[in-house]
Amino acid sequence: MSEALKELGTHIEARRPDCVLQWHLSHGELTVDVAPANIRGLVEFLKSDPNCRFSTLVDITAVDYPGRAKRFDVVYHLLSMYQNQRIRLRVGLREDDMALSVTAIHPSAGWFEREVFDMFGILFQGHPDLRRILTDYGFRGHPLRKDFPTTGYTEVRYDEALKRVVYEPVNLVQEYRQFDFMSPWEGAEYILPGDEKKKEEKAG
Repeated sequence: MSEALKELGTHIEARRPDCVLQWHLSHGELTVDVAPANIRGLVEFLKSDPNCRFSTLVDITAVDYPGRAKRFDVVYHLLSMYQNQRIRLRVGLREDDMALSVTAIHPSAGWFEREVFDMFGILFQGHPDLRRILTDYGFRGHPLRKDFPTTGYTEVRYDEALKRVVYEPVNLVQEYRQFDFMSPWEGAEYILPGDEKKKEEKAG
């Protein structure tokens, strides 16, 4: 399989040098770094080229690297059922860059691009209906960014007096702030609630 993927990487780079920045094999998988302006052209080529025929878009996701100049990697996973091969495309973007939508080539990309927009805040130029898909209306922030607080900014509850759902700023109780996140398998240096009986039994 690795030889077949090497041949595939060489073929793609030779046919579309305008799109491919570099490619490599890792863990038996082919990853191609793509120029952001040419992602549409490469996806179209991979779908139509007889040696590729990547007709199925499996997923689009992203990864956040806050310390990099190109903060985000938008990642595309494609499947060729004809060649029994998979490929990963990776596009590096700055925080204020827009990705190009591939919905005209793979209509299923509409859902995936909305998820990436919702979770990471990455905009897709040419998307026909770019709206949030997983979070609520008026949600603030993008939960999968590394700088998003794990508790969020607001919490939701049903108010019995108002008979509606209300949004409130997150207000952590003191017990939560002092919560011990240590794994119970690591053992505690203090007596956990309920263990005082065992200590008494050993002493008796």
